[in-house]
Amino acid sequence: MSGPVSPADVDTQAPRTTTAVVEPVADAPPVEVVPARETTIGTVAVRRALPRRARRTVGAWCFVDHFGPTDVNHPMDVAPHPHTGLQTVTWLLDGELLHRDSLGTEQLITPGRLNLMTAGHGVAHSEEAPERRAPSVHGVQLWVALPEATRDGAAQFEHHEQLPELGLGPSAATVLVGTVGDVTSPARTDTPLVGADLRLHAGTTRVPVHPEHEHAVVVLDGAVGIGGDVVRPGALAYLGTGREEVVLSATEPTRALLVGGEPFPDPVFMWWNFVGHSRACIEQAQADWESVYGPAPDMPADQQP
Repeated sequence: MSGPVSPADVDTQAPRTTTAVVEPVADAPPVEVVPARETTIGTVAVRRALPRRARRTVGAWCFVDHFGPTDVNHPMDVAPHPHTGLQTVTWLLDGELLHRDSLGTEQLITPGRLNLMTAGHGVAHSEEAPERRAPSVHGVQLWVALPEATRDGAAQFEHHEQLPELGLGPSAATVLVGTVGDVTSPARTDTPLVGADLRLHAGTTRVPVHPEHEHAVVVLDGAVGIGGDVVRPGALAYLGTGREEVVLSATEPTRALLVGGEPFPDPVFMWWNFVGHSRACIEQAQADWESVYGPAPDMPADQQP
């Protein structure tokens, strides 16, 4: 389940997304609540939290699609498509997806198991509902922009059957990538990065974070109180830097995704299913794809990073 990025996501001429700013507790930075854009991939509705004009990246995270729960009559079916300069991170809360790629990988992904594909110089993959599928699928796919050192490296795929967990009082976090507290995921990271699935119980939960990293929360199910606002599915709450913990409140069992990392130092150009450090990089990726597989969407002449 991935992409494509369209002009509605990255066009700098589009109207600026309204950003609601609310004052947090103590002396922490303010919280920005940025609405996601609702779009459709194939027949599946998704909530695209990144990229938005008001918030392009969080650390190296440059794309967050929250999809489902899907209707049984609209199964996931994303045809083979390319990627360059990024990693895809796929995490399910419910259902099943079958991943195939040009490395020869065929991997069923189910809840609690992580797929991470590093595109590097280039890879193609597809994602679809298996023949004997669950009645619904619910999850997220994210992209991580690769730094200059590994952007043009070899493609790689990894699947993690088990991931470490961190207790947070009655709540808990599954650490998908990076480190939360003293718990570190085995998944590959090319920049200082964190991604965690938070299972929140009613009450207040405190999640330790790195104060020099920026962070955001995407609610997957339920509602989360952050600072003076209540965040539900369909928005991204950007928390900035300067926090040693993220304080979240819930009135019922809730699922949320914490993403963050060191602010990404390189320019990030995104178009279709490509990520690169310049317009020329994206145009070359498009030409490489078209030389083998046929036409790809043209980047608008005025497209900016």
